[in-house]
Amino acid sequence: MTDKFLQFMGLTKRAGKLVEGYNICENIIKKNKLYFVIMSRDISKNTCKKFLNYSCSYNVPVIKTQYSKEQLGGAIGLKEINIIGISDNKMGKVLFELWKKNEKL
Repeated sequence: MTDKFLQFMGLTKRAGKLVEGYNICENIIKKNKLYFVIMSRDISKNTCKKFLNYSCSYNVPVIKTQYSKEQLGGAIGLKEINIIGISDNKMGKVLFELWKKNEKL
């Protein structure tokens, strides 16, 4: 894996600063303890809309990536995943910057 964004996501998981899945991310974002949300390109329109609304309500950056649910899952040791939350502000900022660099390529 040469993609720095996916590599750093794996590091974030190993550091224990990554939250996996719709329900857990939803609960933690409502507690103001989530700093960044990552969505796969395969996510449903309803789920995407819901988390974009959370982004506005709780002032949390939410991005829809170019990665499939299998690519995101593979980066963190799962078969697939659509929603990932980052519970550390510094790691969230690094991931956001890496994502912006990937989008420019």
